[in-house]
Amino acid sequence: MHEAPAGASAPIGTTATGTDPGRTTDLDTLRSVTDRVRRNVERVIEGKPEVARAAVVVLLAEGHLLIEDVPGVGKTMLSKALARSIDLTVRRIQFTPDLLPSDVTGVSVFNQDTREFEFRPGGVFANIVIGDEINRASPKTQSAMLECMEERQVTVDNQTFHLEQPFMVIATQNPLEMEGTYALPEAQRDRFMARVSMGYPVEAAEIAMLSARETSSPLDDLEPVTDAAEILKLISVVAGVHVSPAVQRYAVALSTATRRSPELRLGASPRATLHLVRAAKAWAAMSGRDYVIPDDVRELAPTILAHRLLPTVEAAMNGRGPADILATALDAVPITEVAASSRPGTGTH
Repeated sequence: MHEAPAGASAPIGTTATGTDPGRTTDLDTLRSVTDRVRRNVERVIEGKPEVARAAVVVLLAEGHLLIEDVPGVGKTMLSKALARSIDLTVRRIQFTPDLLPSDVTGVSVFNQDTREFEFRPGGVFANIVIGDEINRASPKTQSAMLECMEERQVTVDNQTFHLEQPFMVIATQNPLEMEGTYALPEAQRDRFMARVSMGYPVEAAEIAMLSARETSSPLDDLEPVTDAAEILKLISVVAGVHVSPAVQRYAVALSTATRRSPELRLGASPRATLHLVRAAKAWAAMSGRDYVIPDDVRELAPTILAHRLLPTVEAAMNGRGPADILATALDAVPITEVAASSRPGTGTH
C-alpha cells in the first residue's frame, strides 16, 4: 500500500509505513465470518453464490434487501437462511391486503389493571425482519416501514422506540404483473439498499434440490455461524474502509448520469449514492481490501441503483427497462481517470 503524502494524516487502516497489522487481522476475520455465512446460505440456495454475497454485503453495509422474482424460486428461503445463519432475533411479517400499520410497528393498549396505556411491539422489533410478499399489502401499510428502515426507530402515539442493532429488513416481492400486488412507493424503494432477483436454478441445482428436500427442509439443519456482537464488530470494520475523493466523485458521477438521462423521469437519489459507497466498502472488505476501487462501485451499481429508476413512457414503450438505461448511463462515465488514485494516500485532496 502506498505511503501517505507528507503532512497528511494516514487514512484509516494504514500507518505511516503501510498497512496496520491489526487492520489486516480484522479483514481476515471479516472474510472468514462472511465466508461461513455465505456457505451456510448456499446450503439452502444452491447455484446462486452472487445472490448470497449480495445479501451479506447489504448486512455489513447496514442496509435493507429487496428480493424480487416470481413465486417459488426461493425468495423466502434465502431470507430465512441468512437469518438462521446468524444468532439474532428474527421476526417474520406476512404482508396481506388486510395487514394494518399497527401490526408492523406496534400499538398502545390500555391496561385495565394499571389504568395506563402499554406499548405492544409490532413485527419490526427484531434484528432481522422478514417481510414476505411486501407488495401484497396496501400502500398505507407499506409506508409503516419507512421510519424504521431509515432511522432505526418507531414512533407510536408520540413515543419513540429504538430498534435493536444490527437491524435489517429482508423483503420479498412478486412482479407487478402478479394478481393482488401493489407497486411499492418510490420513497420505500429508495430505502432498500439493494434489489436482487433469484432467477430459476440451473438444471443440476434443481435436480440436487429434489433429492435434498425429499424428506426434510435444509433449513432444519442450519446452525448459526456467528452472532450479533461479531456482526456489529464487522460493521465497524467496514465503516473504516477507505474511499478516496476520486472514487467518491466517480460514485456521484454515476448517480448524476442517471439524473441527466433523457430516458428516465426519476434518477438515483443522494441516498442511492450513499448506499452505493457503503455497499462498495463492504464489497472491498469482503475482497480483503481496506480501500475501495472504482471496479467495486461499478460492479455494484446495477444492484444498488436499478430499482430506484423510473423510465419515461417513451423508453418503456421502446422496451427499455431501468437495467438497460442504467447500463447505457454507466458506460458514459469513464472509469480510467479514478483507477490510479483509489488507494489510500494516492487520491487528490
